Amino acid sequence: EPQKETIQYDDFAKMDLRVGTILEAEKMPKANKLLILKIDTGIDVRTIVSGIAESFKPEEIIGKRVTVLVNLASRNLRGVESQGMILMTNNAKGKLVFVNPDADGVGNGETIN
Repeated sequence: EPQKETIQYDDFAKMDLRVGTILEAEKMPKANKLLILKIDTGIDVRTIVSGIAESFKPEEIIGKRVTVLVNLASRNLRGVESQGMILMTNNAKGKLVFVNPDADGVGNGETIN
């Protein structure tokens, strides 16, 4: 995939990326791709709707540590307010995986910069 357009440092600095833990996960009713997640971001517990249901079962990701963009504007998805976004990537085999902050001593709410 080609590189996206260049941004200025100030644009990057506006993003508030934090470590979080998935506390709850459930399938969005009548949606094949969406999961409703409750995530402890260290500053609060928030709801995030994520299009990862085709790759992960809800019970597989409870307790998973994730990278969360916490200052993304809220968005209503099928009647549920999504309050951020989790960062994902595809591995070399094309499988969707979490951008994983599993380093020792890194707690929820720690900023990523």
